[in-house]
Amino acid sequence: MEKEFIGLINTNRGLIYKVCNLYCHDDDDKKDLFQEIVLQLWTSYPGFRNESRHTTWLYRVALNTAISNFRKETRKPERKALSDKEFQIPDMAIEDYDNAGVLRQAIEHLSEIEKALIMLYLDDKSYDEIAEIIGITNSNVGVRLNRIKVKLEKIIQTKRT
Repeated sequence: MEKEFIGLINTNRGLIYKVCNLYCHDDDDKKDLFQEIVLQLWTSYPGFRNESRHTTWLYRVALNTAISNFRKETRKPERKALSDKEFQIPDMAIEDYDNAGVLRQAIEHLSEIEKALIMLYLDDKSYDEIAEIIGITNSNVGVRLNRIKVKLEKIIQTKRT
């Protein structure tokens, strides 16, 4: 079981890093959150019944751990813009690069659950997968994503004016 778990973690390391990078800005905090997520995954691994895909289960545990870890923080960490490293953005044209930066800055203004939803959406997860990972209904995913898109548009428009 241990080798299977380690293989699962190594295969999906990028998924865990993505969640850590979304919720933490300091390298030490990212490392701490990564360890906490792996611990939570290990603790819940024996109960995983293969009723969903491994990635769905990993996202769910990682996001729940990150969100509850964020809520436990009594101090507000200093917020700063995300770099390309956090989003693992490949080489792109200057215009696309600027647009990605604007989007990253706008995402920083979202709540923690909104960040999780938009991250999964940008990862091309289906509404069904998002609903299963977050633990809400499929229709609620659609409603929330539409509201998030409108909110992001407003944030971007105010930054451009």
